[in-house]
Amino acid sequence: MELDNNTHISKFFLLGFSEEPELQPLIFGLFVSMYLITVFGNLFIILAVSSDPRLHTPMYFFLSNLSFVDICFTSTTIPKMLWNIQTQSQVITYEGCITQIYFFIFSAVLDIFLLAVMAYDRFVAICHPLHYTVIMNPLFCGLLVLVSWIISILDSLLQSLMVLQLSFCTNVEIPHYFCEINQMIQLACSDTFLNNTVMYFSVVLLGGGLLSGILYSYSKIVSSISGISSSGGKYKAFSTCASHLSVVSLFFCTSLGVYLSSATTHSSHSSEIASVMYTVVTPMLNPFIYSLRNKDIRKALKRFFVMAGLKRSIILGLEKCS
Repeated sequence: MELDNNTHISKFFLLGFSEEPELQPLIFGLFVSMYLITVFGNLFIILAVSSDPRLHTPMYFFLSNLSFVDICFTSTTIPKMLWNIQTQSQVITYEGCITQIYFFIFSAVLDIFLLAVMAYDRFVAICHPLHYTVIMNPLFCGLLVLVSWIISILDSLLQSLMVLQLSFCTNVEIPHYFCEINQMIQLACSDTFLNNTVMYFSVVLLGGGLLSGILYSYSKIVSSISGISSSGGKYKAFSTCASHLSVVSLFFCTSLGVYLSSATTHSSHSSEIASVMYTVVTPMLNPFIYSLRNKDIRKALKRFFVMAGLKRSIILGLEKCS
């Protein structure tokens, strides 16, 4: 531990889930598996959408953006945790911690925006099908994503810069597996009123506001689906909405719970479990819920791998001939 006038430090210690040596291989294996499933599942969606012109629609455009953000979301925290377990080290540098905070907030906020945009897209498609192509035109879709990126960048930049203004004393142990901003604020020995105000304002305005928009969109969708005469079509539509809402609920309930409860309780273990649910489990489930159950995505992936196999065979054939 290196101190400079008790105000600036050079490193923190991430305590992780458990310090018991016999549990480390189990934790490592579990998180490696979830991380690989998340990365490859979302990468397959990006490849499918980008390689198939038939999937160049607003819905799949938003899905591919969500998949990219989910890869960034998990890559912000999990690789560092796995590295610490593998090297039996708990150290993260001050700069690394601030960088992790920035990209974590950026990915989380952008994830929320994209979930809201996707809910709006489905609302327009189901409730206003005749106006769908006019409303969800390429320019408007691009603008929705651009605004989402800009707000996410500004929010994460603001909160990260405010953390830089905090002073830390002798306690540099973070009872978490990554540098979550509420944990950092609790460790500070300087005045954190402004940091807490901005953090909770962001959570309530962005998290609560966008959640309200998502719930409103799905309530209108469910109301519209209720008018479908076909029982098979109604069941399929309700099944899709229920699966989407289950992931949205898991993400928002755990993430909002972590930040809103930090004002009244300091239970690090429950906070860690809740953080895993929205930082690891939800990005891992998104490919299965939103896309891999979709016939269009599966067909696009099949065509992609068939074409990749043919190209490989042609290249190998040419190399043999030469």
